[in-house]
Amino acid sequence: MDRVGFGSTVIKRQGWVRLASPVALTPQTLNGSQETTSRHPIDLAAGEGMDVERRQSEIIDDFVKRAAALYDAAPNLAGLILEATAHPSLFAFSEILSVPSLPTLKGTEYSSSLDVLRLFAYGIWSDYKRNAGCLPVLLPDQVCKLKQLTVLTLAEIEKVLSYDHLMEELDVSNVRELEDFLINECMYVGIVRGKLDQSRRCFEVQFAAGRDLRPEQLDNMIQTLNNWSGTSDNLLHMIQEKIKWADTMSDANKMHRKEIVDKVEEVKKSLKKLNTLSRPTCTYKATERSFLNLEE
Repeated sequence: MDRVGFGSTVIKRQGWVRLASPVALTPQTLNGSQETTSRHPIDLAAGEGMDVERRQSEIIDDFVKRAAALYDAAPNLAGLILEATAHPSLFAFSEILSVPSLPTLKGTEYSSSLDVLRLFAYGIWSDYKRNAGCLPVLLPDQVCKLKQLTVLTLAEIEKVLSYDHLMEELDVSNVRELEDFLINECMYVGIVRGKLDQSRRCFEVQFAAGRDLRPEQLDNMIQTLNNWSGTSDNLLHMIQEKIKWADTMSDANKMHRKEIVDKVEEVKKSLKKLNTLSRPTCTYKATERSFLNLEE
């Protein structure tokens, strides 16, 4: 039993119920043992991604409103950033980062909080390790969040992530710890779906939530959307042409069918006339034969 995939049961965790795509968890991932002898199915809901995004939008709106109301209050803004980056259900930070009151942290003793927010918006765990000397020590919830965001970033690049690469990027020492993190902190949360393949030592990504776009990625994203829009317009034009062609063919078929029906009616009328004209002749001949017989 090597693969960990998705099944069809209901999970209730941390006080709320969630359905998900199939994950068949082995006892290894549930109990921490190294041997796998059976499969335990788990389900994540098909609409869970939309629920996560809806919930995320509500949380972002709340933080944005609160940050906007804390203009020129550096300590409170720093506390708000700490709360946001440790929030278990928040994985997008660019809208909070764009709040006009945030730049007031520059040049203050809380300026590192702004750097932390940028890190959570665009960075990964290895970025923090490289700059740990310039940043405050992260809380355990922040560490977990940044590692979750790291998985999302890696999933954007590759759809098959090797265990070795993941362990290096997440600073994880063994496979059991890695699988527990991917299952409990990523798949259960709903930010990724996929399969853990123990024989190939890799995580096959089926779905991953998107992260904030870096400013330098905007031009590329705009170009991608423009290309998609152009392709969609061309496809729509082709569909409209096909519809017009189908309508023309349908009209032609209707006209042809009407011509056939009209011809059939004409033939019927002609036959009826012929029958009408032929009956008197037949009657006359029959009468003539009867008269001749009487004479004899």
